[in-house]
Amino acid sequence: MPESTLILNAAALQRALTRIAHEVAERNDNRAEVVFIGIQRGGVHLARRLGALLSEIWRHPVPDGSLDVNLHRDDLDHRVSPDLHPTVIPFDVNGKTVVLVDDVLFSGRTIRAAMDALNDFGRPRRIQLAVLIDRGHRELPIKADFVGKNVPTALTENIRVQLAEADGEDSVQLERK
Repeated sequence: MPESTLILNAAALQRALTRIAHEVAERNDNRAEVVFIGIQRGGVHLARRLGALLSEIWRHPVPDGSLDVNLHRDDLDHRVSPDLHPTVIPFDVNGKTVVLVDDVLFSGRTIRAAMDALNDFGRPRRIQLAVLIDRGHRELPIKADFVGKNVPTALTENIRVQLAEADGEDSVQLERK
């Protein structure tokens, strides 16, 4: 059984999201152009939460959507069958500032796949990246614009994000094998 260490409890996770929302507001002057798109699975709930937080800050609704990247992954030929989830983008991305949201940034390959998948829906003016946890070990030159917490990890360790919407509670754990 893996040994785990609590990295973020529910209150710390909420503080991290609130900080990210304020950073997005500070970096983006044109609030009518900002949309959140969560990467399936963990990023979707975080994108909704960030959209709600930013809506409170700006007193203006901030649209959110979800994006499945599985058919755009570069390791598709190594998988038996991709685990597909719905992509729902109920707005036009053309000319928008799209904030891609994911729970954990690791190698960068999921983000590359997300940018490829996003091209199927139009041409954003700008893409920014928000992640709850950046654990390092990048294989591609991808860097998050907004980070909840940097957690340096060993390759043998895992980050497990639990969100209330899917798991009944909010927490982030570092698991050692």
